[in-house]
Amino acid sequence: MTDQRKHAPMADAPPSNPFPAASEAEWRAAAIKALKGGDFERKLVTRSAGGLVIQPLYQRRHDAEPVAGARAGSRWGITARVDHPVAGEASSLALADLEGGADGLTLVFHGSRGARGFGLPTTDAATLAAALAGVSLDLVRIRLEPAPQARIACRLFAEVVKSQRLTPADLDIDFGIDPIGLLARSGVLLAPWADVGIRLGDMMGEFGGQGFRGPFFACDGRIAHEAGASEAQELAYALASASAYMRALAGCGVPLAQAERALSFALAIDADQFAGIAKIRALRRLMAEVQRACGLDQAPVSIHAETAFRMLTRRDTPVNMLRNAIAAFAAGVGGADSVAVLPHTTALGLADGFARRVARNTQSVLMEESHLWRVVDPAAGSGALEALTDQVCAQAWEAFQEIEREGGLVASLCDGHLQARIAAVRARRDGEMATGKAALTGTSSYPDLGETPERVLDIAPVPARQAEGGSLSITPLPTARLSEPFEALRDRAAALAGSGRLKPVFLAGLGPASGYRPRADFARGLLAAGGLSAREPDTVAEADGGTDLMALTEAFKASGAALAVLCGSDESYAAEAADAAIALGASGAEAVWLAGRPGEHEARFLSAGVAGFIFTGCDMIVCLDAMLSLNEVRDDATA
Repeated sequence: MTDQRKHAPMADAPPSNPFPAASEAEWRAAAIKALKGGDFERKLVTRSAGGLVIQPLYQRRHDAEPVAGARAGSRWGITARVDHPVAGEASSLALADLEGGADGLTLVFHGSRGARGFGLPTTDAATLAAALAGVSLDLVRIRLEPAPQARIACRLFAEVVKSQRLTPADLDIDFGIDPIGLLARSGVLLAPWADVGIRLGDMMGEFGGQGFRGPFFACDGRIAHEAGASEAQELAYALASASAYMRALAGCGVPLAQAERALSFALAIDADQFAGIAKIRALRRLMAEVQRACGLDQAPVSIHAETAFRMLTRRDTPVNMLRNAIAAFAAGVGGADSVAVLPHTTALGLADGFARRVARNTQSVLMEESHLWRVVDPAAGSGALEALTDQVCAQAWEAFQEIEREGGLVASLCDGHLQARIAAVRARRDGEMATGKAALTGTSSYPDLGETPERVLDIAPVPARQAEGGSLSITPLPTARLSEPFEALRDRAAALAGSGRLKPVFLAGLGPASGYRPRADFARGLLAAGGLSAREPDTVAEADGGTDLMALTEAFKASGAALAVLCGSDESYAAEAADAAIALGASGAEAVWLAGRPGEHEARFLSAGVAGFIFTGCDMIVCLDAMLSLNEVRDDATA
């Protein structure tokens, strides 16, 4: 019989550790060795367009404290937009959202920041009541995004509450009044800021006197985000907005503590997951610092997060679902009190019921199946997220102080200082998109020329009436999506193709397929980002590995293309690219490009007729514009 004692574990023996702990210095030394002379900072340290520095490795932060918000340990609010201009349709969509899992509504009025040509009318209380028919206002959270005449929208809502005999103090209402946001977005403020400040006190007294608890005024960082701001600039804008409103209300005799409680915050969260988590955590830390500086009691501020309009695309829109899922995850983990997921078709028009369902279910899955809400500040202690939060805090506080030194947010906007700083970040980010350093899947990378467009409701947007003759007039902050330059190219190509005038591009492979395939695939993807299709013949390589130029030119003539792109290895370029460019030009090619960097052969290639070069890191927008222009010039000449 086997002696079982031979196999019994030794209870007192310490567990062996085959993987001894390594120090950061040891890891860094190993990483430098693996780089084989490559620069550590350039290869492994990432820098965002907004100036954030992301290291390749972080140690756990053992001394970190959780950043707790108002909803610590409870669910965040799932908010749906009510933005259909027809009251009956708006009510149906809102009820479907509430029955499908949403517990809050944002009433988006026509002309407001996020209406984009749609939105609820501000005609009368009866119309607004019809848009909210069937909605139990005492059971859901309500956020208002008022039109430029904010007081009108707020009064209409107050009338609806009164008509339903509801007690205002029992309702969860964020009035969203934001005259600074109106100035930043539209460029016009109808009254001097001093007068607007007095009106803020009047509105707070009017609605507070009816029993509404607020908050009443929105510090909306989304306006800066849509203009291209960095994470720090968006937070600085929100902080400066809060500072301006608190000063204005204090000037009206409102106690500072009451003024601070009258504020809410809104942030845009994009697909940069870690930056989104850090941004929400940073805002809580920064507002705690403001409260300390003002001698106020420490209390969590109300933060509403919305998935970023800036990141949404009009092409390959299903990818927007993935972007929204990442952003919603970041918002929930970061500690937002309520979250709104913009439907993935928002850039195309007014979302239908399916897109709205996907938007709310994105949050429901994260909350009910992944249980993200159960942990208070999951980022606490993470070396990477704590370091990123510290960085965002430091940069945002510095940017906020700069605005304050300029006289506050209104003064900075009037002088154009803030617009210029945001424009500089936007230009850097646009450059990263154009050169491929940053990419949008389905638009600037891996585009699908055969995609089927998504459906939206058949309602045309109606531009909001622009105010004229205001007391303050500034250069407004623009609204721009990252994908717009590429979408403009695709639209140009689609217009040419629709009239049968867009010709394909011929990929001229030099030598064997194994040599030209990588650059041919790269060229095909780049061309598709501009709406250009590629034609590629069978290999025309000779037995010795060279190229049969006669066969190549015959294939070009048969392709119906007007433009050719040479694709090959560095060796084939040195030996044959110049001759191939001359042969293709003689065969009718209106332009010949080369896929790859020209290096020392640039002058020779150019003299042979090569019009330009496409490569990783080139300005794709400039190159694609030049290629599309050939079709447009040809059409003009024909006309």
